[in-house]
Amino acid sequence: MSSKSPTLAAQLAALPQLPQDRLWALWDEHFPRRPKRVHRRYLEARLAYRLQEIALGGLPPAVKAHLADCGEQHSKIKVGRGPEVRMMPGTTLIRERDQREYRVTVLPDGLYELNGQRYKSLSAAARAITGTHWSGPAFFGVKGGRK
Repeated sequence: MSSKSPTLAAQLAALPQLPQDRLWALWDEHFPRRPKRVHRRYLEARLAYRLQEIALGGLPPAVKAHLADCGEQHSKIKVGRGPEVRMMPGTTLIRERDQREYRVTVLPDGLYELNGQRYKSLSAAARAITGTHWSGPAFFGVKGGRK
């Protein structure tokens, strides 16, 4: 086998021919968790975007935030949630409960860390602390809102 990595074009062209198990292995290399209920074309599209993002560079964080705000303001799809709470990586939220202090840190990949465990949302971290469903932003006392 050649020591050169395949070109981006070759990697993208190979995605539709990859066996499903190899597609999932590639997914696991590039994403922190697997999506629920997906089809093959979704996996291929997300992987293609991610491979291009790595090779060519992604959108600047300010552009991503602006696009998220535009979508939130102009979408006709209402999900029943308020604005997303966005915190800078490294932010530590402290909550005392049952005479114990809990610290949750915002990670650079958008996940949250509590006692060495990673959670995909503040609500998941709050559930780990309480054992019941909580709104993470409400539990930690942070509110979403416009800048």
